[in-house]
Amino acid sequence: MRSPIPGLGRVMVFLAAALTSASLAVPKGWEEEGVQYGQVGTDVTLLCTGAHTGSPVQWRRVGAEALPEGSATRQGALVLHHASLATAGTYSCHGEDGGLLHAVSLRLGHLPGVPFVSCRASDYENFSCSWTSSVETFLPTRYITTYRKKSLTGEEKRRNKSGHMGPCLQDPSRPDTCTVHGSEFWSSYRLNVTEVNPLGSSFRLLDVTMQAIIKPDPPEGLVVEPIPLAPRRLHVSWKYPSSWPKEPHFQLRFRLQYRPVIHRSWSVVETVNLSEVITDAFAGLEHVVQVSAKDFLDAGNWSEWSAEARATPVRDLATTASEETTTDASLESLAEEPSQAPNPEPINHSDPLEKMAVLVSLGVFAFFVLAAVVVIIILIWLRVRKHGKDKTKPHNFLVAATHLKALPSESGC
Repeated sequence: MRSPIPGLGRVMVFLAAALTSASLAVPKGWEEEGVQYGQVGTDVTLLCTGAHTGSPVQWRRVGAEALPEGSATRQGALVLHHASLATAGTYSCHGEDGGLLHAVSLRLGHLPGVPFVSCRASDYENFSCSWTSSVETFLPTRYITTYRKKSLTGEEKRRNKSGHMGPCLQDPSRPDTCTVHGSEFWSSYRLNVTEVNPLGSSFRLLDVTMQAIIKPDPPEGLVVEPIPLAPRRLHVSWKYPSSWPKEPHFQLRFRLQYRPVIHRSWSVVETVNLSEVITDAFAGLEHVVQVSAKDFLDAGNWSEWSAEARATPVRDLATTASEETTTDASLESLAEEPSQAPNPEPINHSDPLEKMAVLVSLGVFAFFVLAAVVVIIILIWLRVRKHGKDKTKPHNFLVAATHLKALPSESGC
């Protein structure tokens, strides 16, 4: 039978979850002997246990000469109006003879707020959720964490009519974090995080889809090595994070970022392999390299960057030999002739690739200059040839006219 009010079903489910949280969220055991809890901004009443009804009592505050301003005694009880955090402390009530009748430690704070919750899956078999309180309550706090699978198969519904529910397990070594083990990558879950303190409880419902929260741990074992005889290359290798299961159906892809230590901007490349060769490194400069990972099918988010690894490409052998030869010659020269002036010609530290680029540029420039000269010569030749043809036209006309004049006329025949 359908509900006559649209959306009523969803409201009922939400209220049921709230009531369930409330019932779970008031665990017994907050009562500590000699401790009373109160809410900031409300009137707090302290009872003098042990006093006879109607007998006059006297209230004192330990460590203070007077009671808080605005406090009053009613029928042996102490009423603290609009209690503030400063009102907290230890209070005692005494009989007419000054004897101690009762002492109580008052702790004041706030009701729990709705916690902030976020979830992340470092692999496709488990996910973890963490939370932070939205209100500083100043009171001892506990959390109750449960989950429910949203999409159930027919068999699961028959086995458990209330849905597949279970605890999100909390690890004492990881405060404010819980983990759901044995999750399914293509399933959705609803997480309930309930914050509880002696004054009450508040909860957060969060829908979780595994594909959206997958975020691998950073790759491990990053190694960067120079390549012999290759002054602009570095070989980089790494391994899958140990938390990612070694399954052929769930692979990772990677992105690599690198830069010389003295530079600020990064170069980034992507690959599906576990190694990569950097081909545009700067010879002789130390480079820093990092790598991150993401699900091969682009689900979820990129991992954090791995720890840095550093290496320096080898220097160009020709340039290094030239520098060493020049340095040795200079030292020998200085040793033999101490007063000789230094060689004014600078040592050539240029890269062979730069020399090649200069030669290619000069060749291209010479080619264009030669082509321009050839075009100019052809244009001049065509112009001269045309001018010669124009000069021969009148001469041919006169020859034709003379020939016609020499022909005998019909009247002379």
